[in-house]
Amino acid sequence: MSAPSPAPPAPPARPEAADESRWAALIAALDTAAKVRLLTGASLWALHGEPRLGLHPVVTSDGPQGVRGTGEVPGETGLLAPAPSATGATWDIELAERLGRVFAAEARRKNVDVVLAPLVNLQRTPVAGRHFECLSEDPLLSGALGAAIVRGLQGEGVAACLKHFVANDSETDRTRYRARIDPRTLREVYLAPFERILAETGPWSVMGAYSGLDDGTESAPVLEHRRILRGVLKDEWGYDGAVISDWAAARTTAATAVAGLDLVMPGPDGPWGDALVRAVHRGEVDEAVVDDKVLRLMRLAARVGKLTEPWTPGEQPPPLPAAPAPAPVGEEDFAALREVLTRGTVLLRDERALLPLDPGRLSRVALIGPNAVEPYLQGGGSAHVPAVRTVGYAEGLRAALPEGVGLTVHRGGSSRRHAPFVDPARLTGMRAAYFSEDGAPLGEEVRRTGDWGAFGVPDGAADVVLTGRITLAEPGEHLLEFGCAGRFTVALDGTPVHAGEDDRGVELVLDSGHHHPETHRRTVRVGADPVHLDLRIDLRVVDADGYGRFVTAHVRHLPPGPGVEDEIAEAVAAARAADAAVVVVGTNEEVESEGWDRPDLELTPQQHRLVRAVAAVNPRTVVVVNAGAPVLLPWAGEVSALLWAWLPGQEAGHALADVLFGRAEPSGRLPWTLPARAEDVPVPDAVPVDGVLDYREGLHIGHRGHDRAGTEPAFPFGHGLGWTTWSYDRVEVHEPPVPAPADPAPVLADGDGPRIAVTLTNTGPRTGREVVQAYLDAPDGAPGDPVRVLAGFAVAEVPAGGTVTVVLTLPRRVFQSWDEEHRCWRTPAGRRRLRVGRSSRDLRLTLDLAPALDLD
Repeated sequence: MSAPSPAPPAPPARPEAADESRWAALIAALDTAAKVRLLTGASLWALHGEPRLGLHPVVTSDGPQGVRGTGEVPGETGLLAPAPSATGATWDIELAERLGRVFAAEARRKNVDVVLAPLVNLQRTPVAGRHFECLSEDPLLSGALGAAIVRGLQGEGVAACLKHFVANDSETDRTRYRARIDPRTLREVYLAPFERILAETGPWSVMGAYSGLDDGTESAPVLEHRRILRGVLKDEWGYDGAVISDWAAARTTAATAVAGLDLVMPGPDGPWGDALVRAVHRGEVDEAVVDDKVLRLMRLAARVGKLTEPWTPGEQPPPLPAAPAPAPVGEEDFAALREVLTRGTVLLRDERALLPLDPGRLSRVALIGPNAVEPYLQGGGSAHVPAVRTVGYAEGLRAALPEGVGLTVHRGGSSRRHAPFVDPARLTGMRAAYFSEDGAPLGEEVRRTGDWGAFGVPDGAADVVLTGRITLAEPGEHLLEFGCAGRFTVALDGTPVHAGEDDRGVELVLDSGHHHPETHRRTVRVGADPVHLDLRIDLRVVDADGYGRFVTAHVRHLPPGPGVEDEIAEAVAAARAADAAVVVVGTNEEVESEGWDRPDLELTPQQHRLVRAVAAVNPRTVVVVNAGAPVLLPWAGEVSALLWAWLPGQEAGHALADVLFGRAEPSGRLPWTLPARAEDVPVPDAVPVDGVLDYREGLHIGHRGHDRAGTEPAFPFGHGLGWTTWSYDRVEVHEPPVPAPADPAPVLADGDGPRIAVTLTNTGPRTGREVVQAYLDAPDGAPGDPVRVLAGFAVAEVPAGGTVTVVLTLPRRVFQSWDEEHRCWRTPAGRRRLRVGRSSRDLRLTLDLAPALDLD
């Protein structure tokens, strides 16, 4: 072993550091209660202001797929970007930074100062409910792209909130489980993207996770984990920003305060307030700890332009620093989102060189599939953004096809587990009557809908009674489905048919039970005469702390109609008559969402039957997968062309048309591994046992786990084709000087280790974008290490026949391992082998790195 490495680089210097002694004096002049008041949110999204500090309210908003806003503007919409996993698939640092700038402009339009993004937890298991919100299964790729998004946001004066610190990588029991992770794995895998982003960009806020952590020394909820919050984040890494709780994650007073949490969200209630004041007076929490928290909030406010000179309470506050007004949302923004999606779209297979399709040679196109009719544009949960516009697949293809080319659209069967919400035309009502705790009526309202999810029930309301009449007219078998949250009773014609007694309060929000409650199904056979059913639903109002008070009732209905096989037969007939068939399959909000993990990686059986049936009658079939996380594709080798189109956001249809008809290259590369079989997945589930989620796979996450096991994935990490072919000509250690201007200009990637020069040639007929990937083999004599790790990457755009030299500067950290005994990083001695290629399994060049490389 060599000597320990030096400490990681410090975060960027604070421009306001010279003011901090003055800020500290202002803080010291406040009484304890006034200071503590600032440490819990004023509302669901906003922080308190304090005139005596010059502190104006800072406003936050959810953000990984857009900037949702605060809900104060009725009907407010916004830009809906592709899901973060699509950004991960671009492998493009410059593009990710541009996306961060788009988010910053959107935040300014909505008067938002802090965007709760990026999410840089890792895709530890493909069944994780928020898999689509993560950038990658790989710590290096996640860290590089996450840093770029932070640079884009904060370069425009909007704070990023890096989340969720740390190891909150799945949803099952996410507010209760403890992630048990050995120290080396914690450092080299799960802390790695956070460390890189903090060192490179200094995010102005970090969000602490719901879950807990057992690092072998301390076992506690993350927000009470002194060793990780104070010891690593603040002391070792020198983090100077604010640590914010995930919403309703803070449950204790002194334990969270001394561990390193700075701000409890949401407000105005929570475990601090008067309880923290008492804890300070009893000596359980040092007042200096409170002062430090307020100072961190002042730094945050200064960085986002919400700190001025102090003013006297009751007087007019000083004006905030002038900031350029962002331009209204327009075509330039739409084009940016479209580019992220096309560059992230992955061409997995093109066996017959079918793509791109030539629109001039088409007379009829069949667009088929449940997701062709109803695309899944964004994942469920806190990432949801009401889109300013949405372009479906049919709309996008129609706009791109020449006049006279026919486009037919066929669902090919539903892929949903639940029935749709009942048609309002079938409802008489629904009427909601509100009652106080003692049964006194408080008012009524009527909403003719089967989707009754209501936050903000009237003050004092303890119970809600919904009544209405459902009319079923068509002869045949009707399906009714009822779902409610909390305590409730559902009755039809006076007979109870469904009931619940769930008193978990805010947990119903945190596990998305209020969005997707368990349901009761009932079939009703209708003859010649319509059937009228009187519906009554008694609901107890749920108190969800800072989220407010709400009730949830879903009334769903599926009328008699064509069966799945009839719809598949219709789709097959259309495909047979078409010049090309485009089949779109995938997931929906029942499958991929915050709040729960998936039980498996399966598409519905009818989607598999549909793909095989269409491909059998039309060899010019393109299958498009509309999903954020892996799904099993047992027919992948049977179709001519296969595209992965992610959860695409608002520009779905335009981007797909760009790719199908050759206007843009699908230059994406998989940011995760697509398994061939469920049994090959290194981490098949995330179910805690006795409250513990054991990260027993250690360092072997994602592609590393597949390499260790020797399994053959359907498509490996980093895989993607595009419109051209490539030869990798040579790789060598790149020594200064940089090539002369007459030579091909190198493409640079950030890093602080050795520089590697890779020469490659575009051997195909079209200009193409290539993602050059470098992987470092395990050190000799280290059998427990991963077979290889991603060590660097860069994107190059090269004309047909062109040759370019790509220079990758590899991070020093990938050569090092964590020594827990001495709590430092060390570089193993000996020669290391670097492999370069197009994916983790398509490695074309090898370079032996001499042991003389100075990395410590």
